[in-house]
This record gives sequence, C-alpha cells and structure tokens, in this order.
Amino acid sequence: MNLTEQLKQKKEQSLASIPKEKLDVMLGSTQDLINVHLSNNALKTGDTMVDFELPNVNGKKEALSSYLQKGSTVISFYRGGWCPYCNLELKALQAVLPEIKAKGASLIAISPETPDNSLTTSEKNELEFSVLSDIDNQVAKQIGLVFKMPEALKNVYNDFNLDVAKHNGNNDYELPMAATYVVNSDGKISYAFVSEDYTERADPQDILNVL
Repeated sequence: MNLTEQLKQKKEQSLASIPKEKLDVMLGSTQDLINVHLSNNALKTGDTMVDFELPNVNGKKEALSSYLQKGSTVISFYRGGWCPYCNLELKALQAVLPEIKAKGASLIAISPETPDNSLTTSEKNELEFSVLSDIDNQVAKQIGLVFKMPEALKNVYNDFNLDVAKHNGNNDYELPMAATYVVNSDGKISYAFVSEDYTERADPQDILNVL
C-alpha cells in the first residue's frame, strides 16, 4: 500500500475503535479548521520559504540555507511522534529517501517537539534524515501553519494519555497543520501540500514527481 492507502486504512480503524463522544470532538475540531480555511494562511507554491535554523535531535543547529546550497529540499511539518498518522508519513518518507537523494535533493522533518522527544521519534522510525525541533512553533507560525488546540480536544488527548505539553516543552497547546514543501535551491517553493485534516498527507510519489 502507498501512504495514501495506509492513512485511509488507519482512519477507518480509528473511526471504528474510538468512542463516539471522543470521535465527535476530534472530527469537529478538524472541521472547524476546514471551515475557517486555515490552510489559506500558509505559504504556497511560488512563495519564498522562510529561512530558519533549528536544533536537530542532538541539539545541533541546522540551517535551511545550508541544505539549499546542495540542491532542492523537501520539508515535512508533522505534529509529533505521538501521532500515528505522522509516524506513517515519516516511515513512508524514509522508504523513498534513496530516491530523493538520487534526484540531488535533501529531506528534513520538523515538529514542535523537544529534541529529546524528536530523538525518540527518529529512533523509533529508524529515520536517516534530520528531524528538527521547532520549539514554540516559531518557524511554523511564520509559514502560517499553526493552530491552538480547543479545550475539548485537549481533554480528549489527555484521556488518551497524550501529553502534548510535555512533548512540546510548553503549555501553548499549539500544533502545526500537516504540511510538505519542496523548496528549490533559490528558496522558491515548487510544491506545497497543506491540509487542515491531519489524516491527510502528501504522497511520496507526488514529491518524487515534483523533484
């Protein structure tokens, strides 16, 4: 199965297993983001990507500009290692990493998790590309990806023992929308996928086609 099919299967499993009252909150929160067209605020194809310098899992700063000097760069923004859809995406990106490199491009993933938690995510998924920590969503906010979790959704996540505040090292309860960008060496965005629905992700084949 490709990533899109895997995500669909995971969603169907969740719809069948999560109690209705919790599921209603989760689906309603996503629909609220769709209703306000939150993705319209995000950078799009043709825009210039924000330059940034963020710590990797070892705390060492990595700059987008250094990646772009080598060629195009694929950037995936994900919510955190606690999100099963994010893990499916990261594994799918790892699977096509050799093809991305063969096209002269680089791959990095970014979440608001602390470096320690990003390290756990990287090791769990056996990732061979950089995973960077966007503490307080500073970069994601500049790109237009960030939303604040409503109180009802926080309560549902707490019931699932998902401590977003602990993962992110703050009490903001802010997350980025799922987003994938392909950035050319000149900083221009040649591909942009942004979705208010966290169960949807850019399919790796679409990324490879752009590259």
